[in-house]
Amino acid sequence: MTTATTRHSDRRISPVFIGIVAVTAVTGWATWTGFGERTDIAVFLFVTGAWIVSLCLHEYAHARTALHSGDISIGAKGYLTLNPLAYTHALLSIVLPVIFVIMGGIGLPGGAVFIERDRIRGRWRHSLISAAGPLTNVLFAIACTAPFWLDALDGVPPVFLYALAFLALLQVSAAILNFLPVPGLDGYGVIEPWLSHEVKRQIEPFAPFGLLFVFALLWVPQINSVFFDLVHSVLNGLGVSDQEASYGWSLYRFW
Repeated sequence: MTTATTRHSDRRISPVFIGIVAVTAVTGWATWTGFGERTDIAVFLFVTGAWIVSLCLHEYAHARTALHSGDISIGAKGYLTLNPLAYTHALLSIVLPVIFVIMGGIGLPGGAVFIERDRIRGRWRHSLISAAGPLTNVLFAIACTAPFWLDALDGVPPVFLYALAFLALLQVSAAILNFLPVPGLDGYGVIEPWLSHEVKRQIEPFAPFGLLFVFALLWVPQINSVFFDLVHSVLNGLGVSDQEASYGWSLYRFW
């Protein structure tokens, strides 16, 4: 019998995603070579493209983990194609995270894939599904900072390194924020299966506002300072200096 887990078309990579990857690759090349008169615009397009790619992989990780945990409806919804247009809330999943990056240099993914939780048995599986997304950001951050912690900087153009440093900052900030136990974020999804029914019932009305609440808090100078001190501490541990990430941020804001 053909199901959502066996149809090849449900897993075929979307041309939309391939297009985003292509734009990222071309602008990454332009950033590396200094092609054109406006390298800063190339940095903006490269980092934005790579950020959207990471958002797609973040949601794919949720979906793929849910599929293997028992939700066979995932494939039919298009979540395995890496197509951001197939997400439940394309505005929250792609547009707002990009706006957050442009406004404040903060990596804050939004909710996207709808998982039929009643198909999944076992609290550990529910927790793992929620954790899969931000763990993807962790892996992305490690990949972006590889030239730094491997001490393989020889021959790498400084502008490209600065772009990678800023992209790594976005990934680290996304991982930290998403692991916060705030309703609406993945961190809450990790602990939710272990809460009592009464506690979950009381918290549920606040879930739609969790993302905006966190973003609003980050505009409080004292909280913002503590948060970015933590982000930079992680980056420093991965070999990226505050100055390199700051240069990347300055290049990104070409306007």
